[in-house]
Amino acid sequence: MNPQNISFQTIDWNLVSKTEYKGETGSAVWQTLLFSGIRIRIVEYSSGYLADHWCSKGHIVHCLEGEFSSELNDGTSFELKTGMTYIVSDDMGLHRSVSRNGVKLLIVDGTFLAKKENA
Repeated sequence: MNPQNISFQTIDWNLVSKTEYKGETGSAVWQTLLFSGIRIRIVEYSSGYLADHWCSKGHIVHCLEGEFSSELNDGTSFELKTGMTYIVSDDMGLHRSVSRNGVKLLIVDGTFLAKKENA
């Protein structure tokens, strides 16, 4: 599925509802907007957050405030601080997030990040 055409609009994140998800430790609060084939989120991890799963989905993750680690299941870890971004396609690296002191992220994902075979 290709993402739909999205007309110009602004987003007031103060008006987008928040949903809390428990991690293995700590919690994540998501504000989510869904379009056809694309999801845009502001995500805040609490201090001491550790994701409760390894994720195989693709994301574009931009650190708005604070810092966190993205751990890969092969044992490597990447530290991201305010102003840094990572990108990964679906099924290109199992990862999970860890936040010692809390962090605020902008995350964009969707069908455009599907792994392309023989591309």
